[in-house]
Amino acid sequence: MAGFNGGMQNLMKQAQKMQEEMQQTSALLDDWEVVGTAANEAVVVYMNAKKIINGIELDESVVDPDDIELLEDLIMAAINDGYKKADAVYEEKMGKFGNMGGLGGML
Repeated sequence: MAGFNGGMQNLMKQAQKMQEEMQQTSALLDDWEVVGTAANEAVVVYMNAKKIINGIELDESVVDPDDIELLEDLIMAAINDGYKKADAVYEEKMGKFGNMGGLGGML
């Protein structure tokens, strides 16, 4: 039985180490800047790798009071571009944790 207990302790240490690595990676994603763009960078959206938007820049060339719908579409396109890039960063950094990455509520 001693072998079982030693194995369990080792397994618990490995799980704790993985959780610590996930927490560090999660913090890295909070600070990772992702830039989504549209219309040749006339619309720029800044976010982190967890898709938290923290800034939007608009070139005055896309601000037409008579065509608000176009501006809305460009902003959405820039957000979606940023989300796509954020997903790639998230998968690159958190993918190594496999299904454990889904335990975000434990972080």
